[in-house]
Amino acid sequence: MNYQCLIIDDDVTIAENTAEYFNMFDIKTAWVDGYAEAIAFLSEHSVSLLLLDINLGETSGFALCRQIRERYDMPILFVSARNTDDDILTALHIGGDDYITKPFTLSVLLAKVRATLRRYEKSAEAANAVSANAVSAAQPDRIPITAALFLDTGTHKITAGAETVPLKAMEYKMLLYLLQNRGRVISKDEFLQNVWEDTFTGEGTLSVHIRHLREKIEQDPNSPQIIKTVWGVGYIIEEMP
Repeated sequence: MNYQCLIIDDDVTIAENTAEYFNMFDIKTAWVDGYAEAIAFLSEHSVSLLLLDINLGETSGFALCRQIRERYDMPILFVSARNTDDDILTALHIGGDDYITKPFTLSVLLAKVRATLRRYEKSAEAANAVSANAVSAAQPDRIPITAALFLDTGTHKITAGAETVPLKAMEYKMLLYLLQNRGRVISKDEFLQNVWEDTFTGEGTLSVHIRHLREKIEQDPNSPQIIKTVWGVGYIIEEMP
């Protein structure tokens, strides 16, 4: 059975009420209250998005996120009463797509879930369309990042000689947008509006995704030479010499 959303939260009242609210607005949603229950549910059903709490009784939501990321690529939105920078950065670094602090308004949470589902559905459709076109192409399109580094739009991978590095859907969209606007600073607001298509996403989430992208294309991600930060404004890939 296919579900658009699975809520994983040890607070049964919150999980049940949120699922009921989502279902009222035609977001097909189920909920479970533990680690083992989540793994079992995912093995039996198809799920488009997860809402994941950090505290799951004796088990951490962080551990569950790592386990899920080994097998699945759906968006994971952490939902927690914990709001320290360390918790937020850990959640995003291990594979979370966003971090929402409790208490939250159900209407705002619903809007964020809808925006995330819409964004990932569009990314999947675009990826399928590109892959279908690439099948008949003698040589997939390659966009130069540097003289030796290319973005392969047919496979959504970075290529350097015989080596390839796969990109996640959002990493690909971000890098493609930067390359299409090479030489121009892309503000954080522009990224959120034109790439993420989600004004609810925080700047911290965007920064973490930029960091992950740099880890895949920069020789030294701590001193980036390709995706450069323009402090207080945004990011830029400069024109090739």
